Amino acid sequence: MKKIVSVLSVATLSLSLLLAGCGGKTNEAAPSGNGQAPAAGGSSITAKIGMVTDVGGVNDNSFNQSAWEGLSKLKTDLKLSDEQVKYLQSTGDADYVPNLTQFVKDKWDLTWGIGFMMADSVKKVADENKDAKLAIIDAEVQAPNVESVLFKEQEGSFLVGVVAASMTKSNKVGFVGGVDIPVIKRFEAGFKAGVKAVKPDAKVITIYTGAFDKPDMGKSAASQIYGQGADIIFHAAGSTGDGVFNEAKDRKAKGENVWVIGVDKDQSLTFGDDVTLTSMVKRVDEAVYRVSKDLTEGKFDGGKTTLLGLKEDGVGLPETSKKNVPEDVLKKVEEFKTKIVNGEITVPDKPE
Repeated sequence: MKKIVSVLSVATLSLSLLLAGCGGKTNEAAPSGNGQAPAAGGSSITAKIGMVTDVGGVNDNSFNQSAWEGLSKLKTDLKLSDEQVKYLQSTGDADYVPNLTQFVKDKWDLTWGIGFMMADSVKKVADENKDAKLAIIDAEVQAPNVESVLFKEQEGSFLVGVVAASMTKSNKVGFVGGVDIPVIKRFEAGFKAGVKAVKPDAKVITIYTGAFDKPDMGKSAASQIYGQGADIIFHAAGSTGDGVFNEAKDRKAKGENVWVIGVDKDQSLTFGDDVTLTSMVKRVDEAVYRVSKDLTEGKFDGGKTTLLGLKEDGVGLPETSKKNVPEDVLKKVEEFKTKIVNGEITVPDKPE
């Protein structure tokens, strides 16, 4: 089948964020909305939508949680029941295929796989269940019954690189990555390019932890980077990044002027303005919401890949940035954003 690449419109992505984190048991379908009863009046919609997390889990303060918030918002807006929107949490790679298969075999109308690391598993389950409908975030799965959503993480990361370079006092900044995979390399590439665009002589110290679910490893990596003189760290490491914030908080308490740049969500809402300089928001929740809502309306674009960048408002900085980022720096960010959107700057998707 010929690959179809399309882009969601800015209007489609103008949905508001819903901060509704939820817990769940591993390998057990968990009800949406923290177990709340269905909205009054119920819904005539019968579609059932399931989601399988990667190892980061649904409370990773990052892209898995953002995806779940998108489905939680859909459940609320469409007055769906707890039995129509659920997730299965994976604790390891071995859980991916069984979790995806559970939804498919139970005849759920749409099954989401969240994260690049689930690509092979989504492909396998899709090929073995031709009548099932699946969707995936952060990977492209070429199958007629899979809809894929990708982001230009490098574009939003370029902008936070501009912020970091403009505000570092030590001329050293850091990047903490989770697993060394293409999507995380895009974060790194964009960040480094943004830093170099403002301060070509600035040093970027990079550490990959190899995990998305190990806060202790994130804390250790941040300690090493701050210890080398960096005063700002950008992380793209899922819940491993929680440890980066923990290390920064410990150092702030001792009087050190260090910052963290969050990822995927506006992480100042979780970790506070005292330590969060800004965040590279990736609107996973809105993409999951839109594709899922389309499904409930009888529309499913199997075989399509949707690509979201700055032009589509798929990535960017949150409004809360103005709390800690000076107006002149935000103006500089807007100038670079305009150049990227207009094609004057092409942000690399691999580190240079």
